[in-house]
Amino acid sequence: MLLQHINPSPKTAWISSMVWKCIAKLPSLSEEDMLAAKLDGKDIAVFKLGDRYYATSNICSHQYALLTDGYLDGDVIECPLHQGRFHIPSGKALGDPVTEDLAVYPVRVENDEIQVEWPEA
Repeated sequence: MLLQHINPSPKTAWISSMVWKCIAKLPSLSEEDMLAAKLDGKDIAVFKLGDRYYATSNICSHQYALLTDGYLDGDVIECPLHQGRFHIPSGKALGDPVTEDLAVYPVRVENDEIQVEWPEA
């Protein structure tokens, strides 16, 4: 495993290198659509908004609920459990009851694959 030094301070931090992993095949999503996926055991939501793809954690940061079971409203996903809302491109929590942002992952389309940048195992 290749490690990259990111902080030369006394509290040295190390991260593994990043790789692109396939999370779905084209055409998995129509416009303004979403799908649930798992990557290395983590729940990931993949969204197609217009002609762009986005990937976030699929678990609401307020209560355990799959966001892909919720309501998609433009570039906002609403949790099905307590109606917490998140801005998909940024993962930003948009008010009560959610206060913690979602993890957001870089996405690219390569050949017929939707790929997410992910830590190398």
